[in-house]
Amino acid sequence: MAKMDEATRKRVRAGRLMLSGKTPAEAAHAVGVARQTAYTWKARLDEGGLDALRAMSPGRPAKLDGKQLDALRTALLQGAMAHDFGTELWTLKRVRVLIERLYGVRFSQVHVWRLLGAMGFSSQKPERRAIERDETAVLKWKRKTWPALKTLPPSTE
Repeated sequence: MAKMDEATRKRVRAGRLMLSGKTPAEAAHAVGVARQTAYTWKARLDEGGLDALRAMSPGRPAKLDGKQLDALRTALLQGAMAHDFGTELWTLKRVRVLIERLYGVRFSQVHVWRLLGAMGFSSQKPERRAIERDETAVLKWKRKTWPALKTLPPSTE
């Protein structure tokens, strides 16, 4: 027999409790789920027995399959400008627009956040520095000009 995940174990345990005469509310309390969930399981149990509870898939089916998620990862790694955005910065709104363009599926920004996290992406803030910034000039100023300014005596007028 294949190993059951935690959710399946809860469903089967609740099903056994209900078969032994417990009410759905009592079974829900025993396994730690909402009462309405147990009533849903009871309907499945009545239709197909414990096997129906074992076969239940959790949640709503995904709108994007594995191949689409792989293609989305590739698209994100190509950069935002490759997909007609003005800068290379990916935002949740931009990723949401990209998903809608590629697959015709609309997600909330919260779901896009979760989706990116599940894909292994993390939030990062861009450095607030000018593109034209000359790092060697900044370093020179920090080492020579700034210390000289700090040591100047205040002017007396």
